[in-house]
Amino acid sequence: MARRKPPQEQDLFDVEEKIVEIDVQDEMEGAFLEYAYSVIYSRALPDARDGLKPVQRRILFSMNEMGLRPDRGHVKCSRVVGDVMGKYHPHGDTAIYDAMVRMAQDFTMRLPLVDGHGNFGSLDDGPAASRYTEARMAPAALLMTTSLDESTVDFVPNYDEQLMQPEVLPAAYPNLLVNGASGIAVGMATNMAPHNLVEVIGAARHLIANPEADLEALMRFVPGPDLPLGGRIVGLEGIREAYETGRGSFRTRATARIENITARKKGIVVTDLPYLVGPEKVRERVKTLVQSKKLQGISDIIDLTDRKKGLQLVIEIKTGFNPEAVLEQLYKLTPLEESFSINNVALVDGQPRTLGLKELLQVYVDFRTDVVRRRTQHRLGKKQERLHIVEGRLIAILDIDEVIQLIRSSDDTAMARTRLMQVFDLSEVQANDILAIPLRSLTKFSRIELETERDDLAREIEALEAILGDEQLLLRVVSDELAEVAKEHGTPRRTVLLESDGAAGMQSAAGAASVKGGGASLEVPDDPCWVLLSSTGLLARTTTDDELGSGGRRKKHDVVLSTVRATARGEVGVVTTAGRVLKLSVIELPTLPPTNDSPSLSGGAPLSAYLDLPPGEKALALCTLTGEGPGLALGTRAGVVKRVHPDYPGNKDSFEVIGLKDGDTVVGAVELTTGEEELVFVTDNAHLLRFSASLVRPQGRAGGGMAGIKLAAGAKVVGFHAVDTGVENVVVTVAGSEGALPGTEAGTVKVTDLWAYPAKGRATGGVRCHRLLKGEAALILGWTGAAPPMAATSSGTAVDLPETNDKRDGSGVPAQAPIAAVG
Repeated sequence: MARRKPPQEQDLFDVEEKIVEIDVQDEMEGAFLEYAYSVIYSRALPDARDGLKPVQRRILFSMNEMGLRPDRGHVKCSRVVGDVMGKYHPHGDTAIYDAMVRMAQDFTMRLPLVDGHGNFGSLDDGPAASRYTEARMAPAALLMTTSLDESTVDFVPNYDEQLMQPEVLPAAYPNLLVNGASGIAVGMATNMAPHNLVEVIGAARHLIANPEADLEALMRFVPGPDLPLGGRIVGLEGIREAYETGRGSFRTRATARIENITARKKGIVVTDLPYLVGPEKVRERVKTLVQSKKLQGISDIIDLTDRKKGLQLVIEIKTGFNPEAVLEQLYKLTPLEESFSINNVALVDGQPRTLGLKELLQVYVDFRTDVVRRRTQHRLGKKQERLHIVEGRLIAILDIDEVIQLIRSSDDTAMARTRLMQVFDLSEVQANDILAIPLRSLTKFSRIELETERDDLAREIEALEAILGDEQLLLRVVSDELAEVAKEHGTPRRTVLLESDGAAGMQSAAGAASVKGGGASLEVPDDPCWVLLSSTGLLARTTTDDELGSGGRRKKHDVVLSTVRATARGEVGVVTTAGRVLKLSVIELPTLPPTNDSPSLSGGAPLSAYLDLPPGEKALALCTLTGEGPGLALGTRAGVVKRVHPDYPGNKDSFEVIGLKDGDTVVGAVELTTGEEELVFVTDNAHLLRFSASLVRPQGRAGGGMAGIKLAAGAKVVGFHAVDTGVENVVVTVAGSEGALPGTEAGTVKVTDLWAYPAKGRATGGVRCHRLLKGEAALILGWTGAAPPMAATSSGTAVDLPETNDKRDGSGVPAQAPIAAVG
């Protein structure tokens, strides 16, 4: 007898199978495209507007919501990671923490967004676990999140649609260019170098003022990347190509100098490495090459890096080997020279695009303009709502007795609201507000306050409506806000840009010498030459005493501050703001070959490669150490002048040349040639004094000088120079706001013939040299020297100066860019 199936089993067997046939290739293509789009849009590529990847944006937004501002205490990173992962970023905690660590590393980002406390890693080692480290928002992060609560950007649901998160951050500065980015998506990647905040904002403001500006004009503001740890970039053609097409490359080279480690042994001291290269990577590579005998002449490599001295990698050279030739091989075979490939890929309107410099700036400017417009609309609405409330309160206070009687005679709140609206012609919002006013607010003084507030609101509403009604005024607001960010958060350029090899002369000689040569040496003749110092701190020497090629060697975006005659095997001195002279060996400086064309200082090397100056002390000028001639002339911030008798010690590497009083500093130093030159002081309260150097009696090195110019209360000297009376000399003055430093704001500039100012006696107040305009509080720079003058920004970008002004006390004209130096 057949067994009857249970009802459940019977239904199971009776159900007809439904199998959907699909094409495996189509399914794989669709799934892969969805995955690729998710990686590109949601993970790997930054948005061109705020320069952030989604995980970075969510970290900053979450920290902002948690109140982790710079004035608050640090919290555990694991707490931040958990908040981000649970609310906004449904991925692994490792990925979130890695992104957070990168935003806190000052050797990775030019303007860190996270203020980390603890071990956040180094170039060779990773960070500690998130449970050990702490963090809060850095000041730059506040610029990214400011005005989030003013409807400046759109908000979108989070992954489970329970919370809202910003689609993009308002970004008060061009973060993508300033901090760069790197990421690998599916089928594409991005790799962008960091830049200087002041330079990028300068270019953005120029683009706002001149929408048709070409790449050449923008590169006057942004000549190249500015890496977080400085270093040198060799070769600018790849940078220009990247700025034009979005793709290019450049070489970053370590800063190295040859020193005597012992009396008989030389070594190569590396004080700066290429971008994202750690000392351990260099050590391992050098050891591997030495063991395989691909690199000879090295006896040992020692890492003396510490927090006080910074990076210091000492490579000891074997006796009999040429250190210059060994250094050349190190550049070729080790990470002491690395290539950085630029690939400016970012999301624009949700689509990946490769962008040049102008496109990157234009996307940001358009976005920031929209942010400011939306913020202005939001503020206008709030002001109008408040004005509506204030007007209602004033109506109530004017007829307060009737209002109170009306409310008392009403049966309930709804009746009182209706009768208020009918009797006094109020809106429902105004009526509700009047019903909620406490009796203590109905005083005469409160009425005065409300009338004042009403008038203030009316003026503010008028100003906001003017911004929304005038596109040029809106753009001016955007530009002014960018300028304020640059002033508060900008820092000087750290990376030196070299059009060619920064040690051209040394390497050409090294290339001719054999690395294996057991006695090879560079026989450099002790010929006369010139030593030059530029405004960006580059040092170089000429091959011969060729009178500097008719007026001085000048980089395309640099000016020469000081020149001095020397010999190739001699020494020169570097005068600093602390009143010291430091010796410098001429033979170690890179050589500039003679040229009949426009001279260039592009082969120079940074001063920091030869001298280690403490923070706050800067190099002013060069001088000879022969002990001959009239000696140095020094001018201090407090108006002291001194002529130094050239009895310099021969057994000291550094010595003082003036006894400075507390708080005083040297602002100018010039080596005199005849002793009959004229000395010129320029003060911040726009006074100029010139008098003959013969009126200043030479003193020994310990002397404190004598009164040079009589200063008004609170005034200080901003410029001191010596000029030859036999040539045409001009005065360049730059005016700006109080407390501003040269190179931080454009201000106004004026060029005047020096002979327009009459000579006065020493220790007098001089004559007025610049009329300050509205908004200008002081002179921030004063320079006197032979015509024609050349000016540059803090990054070395050339700035055109106006024509000579015949009015000695006239006002200046707006400068094209912030002027940091004139030479």
